[in-house]
Amino acid sequence: MSRETVAERLAATTRDTTLAALIRRTTQWDRLLVEQAVYLLGLQHAEVSANLMRERLPEMAHGHLGVAFKALELGGIIEPTGQMVASTSPATKGHGIHVWTLTARGRRLAEESAAATLEAA
Repeated sequence: MSRETVAERLAATTRDTTLAALIRRTTQWDRLLVEQAVYLLGLQHAEVSANLMRERLPEMAHGHLGVAFKALELGGIIEPTGQMVASTSPATKGHGIHVWTLTARGRRLAEESAAATLEAA
């Protein structure tokens, strides 16, 4: 039996519904763009956050970062480091955001993606 309160279950349901709606509004292009950026930055930096991504991605992709990070986490590509930093996005008003690192699987996929890109060039 769940030890969550009714309020906690309601909040989780609201969170999951909101996340599902955001995922439906995210195009495959946005997801692939963010995924490739995570791969590249994950190989260049031990840790990545939405702040680092926003510095390098077109503005249109900024709104999809949270959803993309969650999807990459669920896919076993990245994992939270346990650190949080203040967001540099004016829209978030400095709220804390997670810092991520590539998993072993994510690093392997990133290296394969980089190798395929070099071969195609």
